[in-house]
Amino acid sequence: MDQSVLGYSLTALAISLPCLYLALILLSPPPIITRPSEKTYRSRKSLKDPLSLPSLADAASIDLSVIIPAYNETSRLPSMLETTLDHLNSTSIRQTRTYELIIIDDGSKDDTSALALKLAQQYLNSDIRVVTLEKNLGKGGAVRHGMLHARGNRLLMVDADGASRFEDLELLWKKMDQLGPKNEPTVVVGSRAHLVKTEAVVKRSVLRNILMYGLHTILRIVGVGHIRDTQCGFKLFSRRAAQQIFPAQHLATWIFDVELLLLAKQLGIPVAEVPVQWHEVAGSKLNVVKDSLQMLRDLLVLRANQLTGRWKSSP
Repeated sequence: MDQSVLGYSLTALAISLPCLYLALILLSPPPIITRPSEKTYRSRKSLKDPLSLPSLADAASIDLSVIIPAYNETSRLPSMLETTLDHLNSTSIRQTRTYELIIIDDGSKDDTSALALKLAQQYLNSDIRVVTLEKNLGKGGAVRHGMLHARGNRLLMVDADGASRFEDLELLWKKMDQLGPKNEPTVVVGSRAHLVKTEAVVKRSVLRNILMYGLHTILRIVGVGHIRDTQCGFKLFSRRAAQQIFPAQHLATWIFDVELLLLAKQLGIPVAEVPVQWHEVAGSKLNVVKDSLQMLRDLLVLRANQLTGRWKSSP
């Protein structure tokens, strides 16, 4: 009897494993494809004739690249750019740091690209590059695209809503100086964890807070519990870290931040977390219930692909 039960168990296992693996393949996102037009950018100096984008694999030619993913951001982008450039063009920063802004229009249905180019013409002392993706990839896909074509020695991803105080870049910069003084691969992430009991978070809906705590529990299980706030859209990468992390990124959806942090952990790249100021901004594209379920699915797909060796990272 015991042998027959064992035989049935082995048979069931032999059948279920290939089925689970097939399900993993079907649920996994396809490779992110870059179209020819997406390998070009426009700026105030080339409004009609797009120029070729550089590659992350090249040596850095400026100090900082600011990557701004934008999807239907005509209402929030102007004020975000104003505060960003006010800081970057301040006397103390301008004298010591060269920079570029790369706005990635993630297949917007409004005039985000046109507005970004119009704004670029207003800031004559700033290098603002606008890349237009033909189809919407998702925030992670837009960030990845910008990173892969940035020129900076350090690369900052920041949301287009202006929710994070841009001046706090200096806190991340100082921490990276300490963590990688010789331009070693390093990552420094902004954190809102210290705001959990403040009005900025308390005023959120009960459902959103419940889902937030549930996500944090799952993140501890999948291996990034050492980072208290994985989802803050204010992260600074050294060029050497970005060169290892972003070519290995597969997820283009909201949970891509977790993949970046897991890749850093697997590659042995140190990650530091720095408290930043943040406030809620109206107009979020996040559908709390729908996107939370998608995040859960993507987390499971991410870990399964990594554990089975389908998705690999290499220094």
